[in-house]
Amino acid sequence: MAPLVSFICGLIFGAGLLISGMTDPQKVLGFLDLFGAWDATLAFVMAGAVAVAATGFAIARRRTTPAFSARFLWPDRNDIDAPLVAGAVLFGIGWGLVGICPGPALVNLAGLSLPIVVYVVAMLAGMIGQNLFGRNLWRRRAAAPRAIETSPLPSRADG
Repeated sequence: MAPLVSFICGLIFGAGLLISGMTDPQKVLGFLDLFGAWDATLAFVMAGAVAVAATGFAIARRRTTPAFSARFLWPDRNDIDAPLVAGAVLFGIGWGLVGICPGPALVNLAGLSLPIVVYVVAMLAGMIGQNLFGRNLWRRRAAAPRAIETSPLPSRADG
C-alpha cells in the first residue's frame, strides 16, 4: 500500500507544480529577480503549500496511528549542523542559477529536454556521491579529535 500512496502523492505534487507554473524556470528566476521584473507567483504557491502542509500535520498530530504505515516517522533531530547548511547552500545556488529544483526537474523530465536530462543526471550523480562519500566525510569530521587552544600558564618566575 505504501508504494501506491507514495505514487499518488507524487502525482498530486507534480500536478500542483504544473498547475501553478512552477515547472517553468523563468517563473522561479522571476521570483528571485527582486530588482527587475519581480514575479510574486512563487510566494503565493509557497504560502498555499505551507497552509496545506500545516493543516495536514495538525490532523496527523491528533491521530494515534498513521493511515498507511505501522508507526509515525516524525523527525527526531532539530539541530542545524554543517551538512544541513552545506546542502541548503548548494540547493540555493543551484536553484538560483537555473531556476529549477528536483521536483520540477522530474516533472520536466517527461519532455526529454536535453538541459533537464543533464540536470537530472547531475542531480542523481550528486545523490550517489553523497551516499558513497559524503556521509563518511561528515562522520569523520565530527569524530576527529579537535585541538584545544591553550595558553601557557604563567610560571612563578614570570612574577
